[in-house]
Amino acid sequence: MTASFPAAEAAAILVARRVSGSQAERLPEHCRPHTLEQALAIQAAVTDQWCEQMEDNIGGWKCLLPPQDTLVVGPIYTRTIDSVPPVSLWPKTTPLGDLARIEPELAFFFGKDLPARAEPYTPAEVDTAIVRTHMALELINSRYADPASCEFPEILADGLVNQGLFIGPEVDADSARAASSFTINLYCANGEMIERQGQHPDIHPRAPLYWLVEFLRSRGEGIVAGQAVITGSFAGVIEVPLNTNIRIDYAGLGSMEVSFNARQTI
Repeated sequence: MTASFPAAEAAAILVARRVSGSQAERLPEHCRPHTLEQALAIQAAVTDQWCEQMEDNIGGWKCLLPPQDTLVVGPIYTRTIDSVPPVSLWPKTTPLGDLARIEPELAFFFGKDLPARAEPYTPAEVDTAIVRTHMALELINSRYADPASCEFPEILADGLVNQGLFIGPEVDADSARAASSFTINLYCANGEMIERQGQHPDIHPRAPLYWLVEFLRSRGEGIVAGQAVITGSFAGVIEVPLNTNIRIDYAGLGSMEVSFNARQTI
């Protein structure tokens, strides 16, 4: 990345789409990221502009152990985190109507800061900082009309299709830590039932936490007490109806109830 790369200009476009819930074409070529560092620069500028405009802060992170030559990391903003249904979101419009797009996750809450420092954090130190674990749903939406046409740095710059997070009930921390797979059942009040065999993409749900803490530390950043971190979907994206009560069971871990409606304004 060069110092002249217009990250702030790209961020202004993406923030405006976040606020309005709109989707449009790829970023203009002159401010379109082609490297991971350019993408991270835009992501950081989105955070600065969003937090200033919305009087917000980073309430959590999404991450995954990075595949070769790429990164999976993005901030989740406090104003987009909810724990009380109904949850308002930007839906996906389909021929069958508007649908909520969600990903079943586990959210790990930190009870103490893990600030930047010279020496790496050990997994034991990260474990000690985690105070509770919850069922969670990542809320999915892209700021691009055709994200499939985008290169990965463009998706990374936009926060990896995150539009928010729903926090469900607390679950047993030891059980969640060992939960590499479990059955996920969704029961909708309209009679629809969806079943998925959940599998964590990194096998160990806490493994991405250790990577994230080190990634942030290496960039002079850190974890802040109270932040929640999700570490990968157990079942990919699931589309569910709006304005319908839904019960979601994680077999052996817990159950949560939620409903979604279309967001109008933030």
